[in-house]
Amino acid sequence: MTQVTQSFLSPTVVQFPSGGQLCTADFYRPIGQGPFPLIILAHGLGGVRTMRLGAFAERFMAQGYACLVFDYRHFGDSEGQPRQLLNINKQLDDWQSAINYARTLSDIDRAKIVLWGTSFGGGHVLSAAAKDQGVAAVISQCPFTDGLASSLTMSPLTSIKVTALAIQDRIGALLGSNPVMVPLAARPGQTALMNAHDAYTGYMALQEKGQEAPNYVAARFALDIIRYYPGKQAKHIQAPVLFCVCETDTVAPSGPTLKYAAQAPKGEVIRYADGHFEIYVGEAFERVVADQINFLQRHVPVN
Repeated sequence: MTQVTQSFLSPTVVQFPSGGQLCTADFYRPIGQGPFPLIILAHGLGGVRTMRLGAFAERFMAQGYACLVFDYRHFGDSEGQPRQLLNINKQLDDWQSAINYARTLSDIDRAKIVLWGTSFGGGHVLSAAAKDQGVAAVISQCPFTDGLASSLTMSPLTSIKVTALAIQDRIGALLGSNPVMVPLAARPGQTALMNAHDAYTGYMALQEKGQEAPNYVAARFALDIIRYYPGKQAKHIQAPVLFCVCETDTVAPSGPTLKYAAQAPKGEVIRYADGHFEIYVGEAFERVVADQINFLQRHVPVN
């Protein structure tokens, strides 16, 4: 493991092992003496930690919460070849590795570790918390919960084109070829995993100037989406769970999420009129982060 110390106003860059490789993360430490509650944050479909996750971490840190914001393997600053390979099982392993690493940090209250995931990561945290019952709380933001429902957000023609690329990529992988990529976000009518009216502009609005992340992933992932139903794990989570649900979500439909959220023993739901990409920025961000802080202070207080 390596660690690079920076000033207080900037996070410390750390690395932790996962599956024989290293995930890179930003560690935010509040002022004062611990032990601190710690929130682990990671992004969604192809997203990396520079895409507005730091804005959430800074707000949480200001309230006394330490934060660990990480990139999945194959993405961002984390290791893993080929690049832009989205593997569900590997990402779930990365979540468990992040939890294990968090429990080794000094000044951290091991009984107060919170999982925070958004979009595809919002589904991952449900799976991770169901597996690790030592988690203190979960925040699942505009979560992907139902593979079929999200797959049906694509038009039939787009679905056919994406599936063709996915099959080509899967066969190529068996033959040792370079990955066949598919865009993550594109404008309506263009081939991509997300091409609703707000997908391209919303996704690009999350990019930090000078640190833009690639807008594509290995296409083989598209064959796995329909088989992933993390919302089904909600009923197994004993910790409090906050579901931040966007009612006009064009990527992760709200209907299935509300159904799964109702099954969580300690689930709480807050519904927003905002779209899938809107809650990361502007007034919508202010609303959702305030609600999340309220949830944290009630269920995982700093003192």
